Order: sequence, then C-alpha cells, then structure tokens
Amino acid sequence: MAKALLGYVGGPDPRLLAEMRRLQQRVQDLESELVRMQAENDALTVASHEESLRNIDVTHAEPVLA
Repeated sequence: MAKALLGYVGGPDPRLLAEMRRLQQRVQDLESELVRMQAENDALTVASHEESLRNIDVTHAEPVLA
C-alpha cells in the first residue's frame, strides 16, 4: 500500500526519468560553461596584468634607495 501511495506501482515514471535526464544534461552544460568562462576570465586577467605592466613609465621612476 505504501508503495502505491508513493507512485512506485508499475515501475519508475517515464516522465520523471526524462526530467531527471534533462536536468542532468543541464547541469553538465552549465558546468562546461563555467569551465569555459573561468578559462576566459583567466586569460583576460593575464592580458590585463600584462597591459598594466606595459603602461608603467620607467622614465619617471625614482631610484631605489639601498
């Protein structure tokens, strides 16, 4: 009786299985997008850091006091 109340009669619900597969695929897609965006962000961070190093004006730099 308890199984009937919980919807287990006749095996798993195909709609539930389809929804679970769809959600698993969505999670995988989002994880892939996250990895891609993290790599893109890392590349932009490196490029930004390199650009900021190129903008340092060494002609007006003060000598190092030792």
